[in-house]
Amino acid sequence: MRKCHLPALISLLAGALLCLVVLVPSAALAGPRVESRVERAQHQLNTLGCNAGQVDGHLGERTRSAVVRFQSRHRLKQDGRLDQTTWKRLFAEAAQRCDTRPVPGHTGRGRRVVISQRQNWVWLVGRDGRAIAQSGMVDNPAVLHPGTKRVGSYCGRGARIRRNTDGHGLWLEQFVRFAPCGIGFHRIPTYKANGRQIHADWLVGTDLQVSHGCIRVPRPFSIRVWQFANVGTQVRVVRG
Repeated sequence: MRKCHLPALISLLAGALLCLVVLVPSAALAGPRVESRVERAQHQLNTLGCNAGQVDGHLGERTRSAVVRFQSRHRLKQDGRLDQTTWKRLFAEAAQRCDTRPVPGHTGRGRRVVISQRQNWVWLVGRDGRAIAQSGMVDNPAVLHPGTKRVGSYCGRGARIRRNTDGHGLWLEQFVRFAPCGIGFHRIPTYKANGRQIHADWLVGTDLQVSHGCIRVPRPFSIRVWQFANVGTQVRVVRG
């Protein structure tokens, strides 16, 4: 009859347990990964049409631009920070979408274009007062002042130029002039050398970029403006 060697048996069992620990992934032992605060915010911002981009947990410029769009939509301080006030509004049941906004009041009646410099937003408004299309924009409130304007020729320059230029290395496509002398709507400028935009579409709706005075918009919306804003079309610029 064989004798049981207890120390050897204990050593064998310990080795087996060690193998199991090595084979089991550390993530499984730690349990499911907890989503970070920034990732939660990115998910919610994208759900609300604020365009935070990839959910990566990094509070970079694109996520900050989405936070600014959310803050402008809710009349909060536009600093791109996920502070307590912004966080509370972001996850509130009453949180509003960033990409669909009501036309500001006291902006006239009938068919018109409305610009809000506080929101960095543009609306194309039909005769019935409803928004036909809308988009974020980039402008320069130090140059373009509030008031009622009209699409037209100013300073001897054409009212509508399909492919305007800054006189140097940029194209300003779908250019629609509405104020003296060179102020108009146009697509985000592109370099003549390679056709690339000078900044990304996702910067519109924020003050993270500033134009020279014109209203820069993404290419699809610049085409909508071109189709909508004929000579004489009213353009109402407001701060709020």
